[in-house]
Amino acid sequence: MVKKFTGRLYLATIFLFLYLPILVLIVLSFNNSKSRVAWGGFTTKWYVSMFQNDTIMEAFIMTIEITLAASVLATIIGTLAALGIHSMRRRGKAIMLGATNIPLLNADIVTGISMMLLFVRFTKLGFSTVLIAHLTFDIPYVILNVLPKLNQTSKSAYEAALDLGASPLYAFYKIVWPDIRSGVFSGFLMAVTMSLDDFSITYFTKGPGVNTLSTMLYTELRKGIKPEMYALSTLLFGIAIILLLIMNYGSLRKNDRNN
Repeated sequence: MVKKFTGRLYLATIFLFLYLPILVLIVLSFNNSKSRVAWGGFTTKWYVSMFQNDTIMEAFIMTIEITLAASVLATIIGTLAALGIHSMRRRGKAIMLGATNIPLLNADIVTGISMMLLFVRFTKLGFSTVLIAHLTFDIPYVILNVLPKLNQTSKSAYEAALDLGASPLYAFYKIVWPDIRSGVFSGFLMAVTMSLDDFSITYFTKGPGVNTLSTMLYTELRKGIKPEMYALSTLLFGIAIILLLIMNYGSLRKNDRNN
């Protein structure tokens, strides 16, 4: 009994340290006072002011454009790459998986600086360079989400469909796609999440006129924390929670169908 209580207390303490700062942030976003220590009443004016702020809205639109473009392209490229890796022999697959893990294990600041040096040598920094940079760390997440699903598929079923006269595309859509669809969707949501809040790589690869929410927050925080920043951070946290709920709901639905 004591051991069980201690385990629950330890778990509760961990979650308290993880989510208490976020809870404070959410409360401050509804505080009518600019003070961080005095409660001035409930208000939503900071959210209204946030949407009326041209700087924030421009950064928000730019972030959505980069996130959606990078996530869609990374999902397509990553899925095709996963199919190619899956068809390789053991040695080639091990080499490609090792190369896939490098962007995940490498420090963001190292990736950002190295890509900046590469881009300034051949082109100007701008929207396209940020998009390419986001693709470099989004694609591995898609690959690592799709590959386990491919390993669970039956290769003989796909080959049997081809032997029965189905075209490769039709056989893929009917045999392979239903099994890997959840992995592709999870990879897409993971890419969205990673692109949405990336700072280090975006900061080093963006050019003049390109400002995402993360880089804009960094610039604004150096001038002083405004209540609109609390509202914006709360909104980003809410988007992340919604994406997480969608991912978990999809997994639960699939498990219910399998059971």
